[in-house]
Amino acid sequence: QVQLVESGGGSVQAGGSLRLSCVYSGYSDSNSYMGWFRAAASGKEREWVADIHRYGATTYAASVKGRFTISKDNAKSTLYLEMSSLKTEDAGMYYCATSRYSRTRFLQGMASWGKGTLVTIVS
Repeated sequence: QVQLVESGGGSVQAGGSLRLSCVYSGYSDSNSYMGWFRAAASGKEREWVADIHRYGATTYAASVKGRFTISKDNAKSTLYLEMSSLKTEDAGMYYCATSRYSRTRFLQGMASWGKGTLVTIVS
């Protein structure tokens, strides 16, 4: 069973940067993608942010493309999300997850996810 533990959230000023980490264990290639999704504190529905295929291809939501970078260090069993030029609308709980699918179907195909790490943006 896959276990995922996120960290790195915090409070940052708009325009600032944060790096989120997700340590995983028990990962198998049956779920081809790992990625991040978020849920705003206002209770908006979950939003897929980015994912990475086990062979390294990455995809991003239009709202974060050019500002966020997803990467994975297999030796450290860690997934990262580098976030820069943060905006107030980026605030929320960020979760890492495994999925069978990419992009808009990432949420549909999720198999495992962590408990999340909170990102707060101060304007």
